[in-house]
Amino acid sequence: MHDVSFTIVTGVSGAGKTQAMKVLEDLGFFCIDNLPPSLLPQLVELHFQTGQNRKYAIAIDIRVREYFSDLQKALAWLDQKGYRYFLLFLDCSDAVLVRRFSETRRLHPLHQSLDTAESIEGTIAAERRLLADVRSIADVIIDTTDLRPMDLRQRLLDIYEGKPLHKSVTVDVFSFGYKFGAPIDADMVFDVRFIPNPYYVDKLRPLTGADQGVYDYVMQFPITEVFLSRVSDLIVNLIPGYAREGKARLTVGIGCTGGQHRSVAVAIALHRRLQDLDVAASLRHRERSAAPTL
Repeated sequence: MHDVSFTIVTGVSGAGKTQAMKVLEDLGFFCIDNLPPSLLPQLVELHFQTGQNRKYAIAIDIRVREYFSDLQKALAWLDQKGYRYFLLFLDCSDAVLVRRFSETRRLHPLHQSLDTAESIEGTIAAERRLLADVRSIADVIIDTTDLRPMDLRQRLLDIYEGKPLHKSVTVDVFSFGYKFGAPIDADMVFDVRFIPNPYYVDKLRPLTGADQGVYDYVMQFPITEVFLSRVSDLIVNLIPGYAREGKARLTVGIGCTGGQHRSVAVAIALHRRLQDLDVAASLRHRERSAAPTL
């Protein structure tokens, strides 16, 4: 949890700044919507002169082009004076932004300052160019593309109620079989068909990786340990970056031929290892015939 009195909320139009401000208000912030950036230094100085123990959340929207050149000047002034602030940037995919503006039938804030013949896609692209520098210095970027309002709320609660940001990422480990199709919903996919196949051991064939015999067979090979060690280290080291980009769930697929033996055993082992490393992790098996885990 950061103890900075000033949170500046900005980002692409339609990404959820209004919803974020509602959450921050619930958390006790004094919220100011669409403050002209040129007034930010005055507000900060007034706050420190009065000695008030108050937290501010200031939403800055791109209603006119000058706003963000003024914002950069204001932030430079805060840095020069040594005032601390927290910059929260909300982002979203272009496709979802187009859909949101279409559903609400609202004009993009830049519509009036650009060529009226510009498409909504072109307007969004222009806004991204104007915001690029501010986005690059944000303390946290939250991508709301796949977030429901309640998910955005949880992300903000995680940030402002003391939980380390990387703790807000859950790693969803699942096993699958390539012969039933490669997963389309995984962020990372690992093929473990390099491990000798228990299917060719008669007594193990009818079992799954959730059975002790198959699990022990898969775990006995040094290459399995190398894989688990390196993949778990990779995931742990990447989580902070994913968290900063606003990802709440990292999905990791472990695949073998049929999704019954090697992938199940390795998924179980990876799940255990991540938990031992204090990573929030869940486990599932895509192929329904795989038995419950050990």
